[in-house]
Amino acid sequence: MGKKRLILVVLLMVECYLVSTIEGAMQEKAESIIPIPTNSPPEGNTTFIDGTTWCVARPGVSQVDLQKALDWACGLGMADCAIIRSGGSCFEPNTLLSHASYAFNYYYQQNGNSDIACNFGGTAHIVTKDPSYGSCVYSTSGSVASSASSLSGHSLRWWELFGILLLLFMRS
Repeated sequence: MGKKRLILVVLLMVECYLVSTIEGAMQEKAESIIPIPTNSPPEGNTTFIDGTTWCVARPGVSQVDLQKALDWACGLGMADCAIIRSGGSCFEPNTLLSHASYAFNYYYQQNGNSDIACNFGGTAHIVTKDPSYGSCVYSTSGSVASSASSLSGHSLRWWELFGILLLLFMRS
């Protein structure tokens, strides 16, 4: 009976991993269905004629759409949003536009500075003027970890959890 239980747990873990992977891929495809035209450099080019680029929230967009995009960037998008929380150096001004701009830029820099990495359902656009202010410094492509390392860290967590559960069930 113990082996059947172990096999069931292993299958459930694999299913959870596959579902989370598929949902993440579906989210990316949903955003890329309707391209939003932007005046931005070619994909991946951060040193075009005018220099480095940043991704910021568009002023005047729906607050609901902006909040959804911010939630995605700080959640599934894996942007490091600790700095825009209370006490962080980019918390002030405490506005949705400011917080979304920081999170969008973090995601954009982490994901290769491509046009699609600055879409967020049309709530963001690429700028050539550094949006940093005071002690709030917006990252550039060289100052953020690559998306490959963050993805490998994410999948490593699944295997760590799987190993712990496997050990627990083998002991019982």
